[in-house]
Amino acid sequence: MNKTAFQHGNAKRMRIHVLPTKRFKTFAISLYAGIPLAEDTVTATALTPLVLRRGTETYPETRQFREQLEQMYGAGFGFDVYKRGNYQMVQFRMDTINDSFVKSKDSLLESSFAFLGEVVTRPVLEDGHFRSSYVQAEKENVRKKLEAIVNDKIRYASERCIEEMCRHEPYRLHPLGQRSDLDHITPESLYKSYQQWLDTASMDLYVAGDTTLEEVKELVNKHFAFSSDSNDVSYKQESSTRQADEVRTVVEKMEVSQGKLNMGLRTSITYSDEQYAAALMYNGILGGYPHSKLFMNVREKESLAYYASSRYDGHKGIGTIQSGIEVQNYEKALEIIKQQLDEMRSGQITDLEMSQTKAMIRNLLLEIDDSAFEMIAYDFNRQFSGKDRPRAELLQQVEAIQIEDVKAAAATFELDTIYFLKGQKEE
Repeated sequence: MNKTAFQHGNAKRMRIHVLPTKRFKTFAISLYAGIPLAEDTVTATALTPLVLRRGTETYPETRQFREQLEQMYGAGFGFDVYKRGNYQMVQFRMDTINDSFVKSKDSLLESSFAFLGEVVTRPVLEDGHFRSSYVQAEKENVRKKLEAIVNDKIRYASERCIEEMCRHEPYRLHPLGQRSDLDHITPESLYKSYQQWLDTASMDLYVAGDTTLEEVKELVNKHFAFSSDSNDVSYKQESSTRQADEVRTVVEKMEVSQGKLNMGLRTSITYSDEQYAAALMYNGILGGYPHSKLFMNVREKESLAYYASSRYDGHKGIGTIQSGIEVQNYEKALEIIKQQLDEMRSGQITDLEMSQTKAMIRNLLLEIDDSAFEMIAYDFNRQFSGKDRPRAELLQQVEAIQIEDVKAAAATFELDTIYFLKGQKEE
């Protein structure tokens, strides 16, 4: 674990991170571009990569775009839009076979940089703005994606709980934006938004494979056409926002056959905090794994839930609980979930729960070495949070956690919001 370290530098307006290794048969390339979550930019930013992947100056038609990837021995290309802390992240990924495994007259690593650089900085334009047909088609794709969330009631309840808990914070916004914005976005306004995003986003480019930091710098300088070379845009971490002591309850009615009981908790512990390992243990014992208290007591023993689990967002400092229940079991389920929270705070944790949770976290940390993209994602936590937390060190911290440490972490998790989605006919 951590036998090879990332090397760091700068090129153009990006921070560069390279993991020189011969372990993998491919080059893994990830570009992270983040801007603060904001109401007036969230939808346009989510729409931007969808339009960028439709065509570039050299490959203006989507068919040509895809054919070029095939020419590069089936190189993989994709992207994600998500939120991390109070930032909206756009992440591009490429997976290209190492040149030594194929007979190619051109460097596939350079071809990948030429392709990615053009996707990000030289999109196809018409009359000085994005191609109208691409913008219109992708607006409908985003609309459908947002509508699909409403149809997926588990996901909908989870999003609504966050929305209510963080109603006064940027984190309430969905990373795909808002349906109400889509009708107002034009090819002209989207291109203007894209240019602003390109100039202001905090950018980190990662490469893992048989290459060097110097080679990657040269390729970036050659193939990324930024209008500005300033690379001083960094992530700013905010302290976790604590609400008033009173727990807020929100009940919503829709056409559902099964109730969704979700709860939001706030904690002062974030990724950069010394108690982070204890917070991971807290979440794992509470509801992160199949042996957890929520799963065993709410679902298995009491048969009150179809599913019951918890999540912890260490970049935001919040925990969430999600469960699916029969509407008539609301009070009983709420009581038993709160009982699990009380047990965590009072340190009613068994040695078996401790050992099983440590084993799960240990396996997850060790499995990161099996994937270049997972190694990249883990290192980006350091870049985003400003906290260097080597995996070997985190594993050592987890192994050393005692019940009292988990109890101390539990004391920082405070129930903030209860969200319940039930049927329209239920009284």
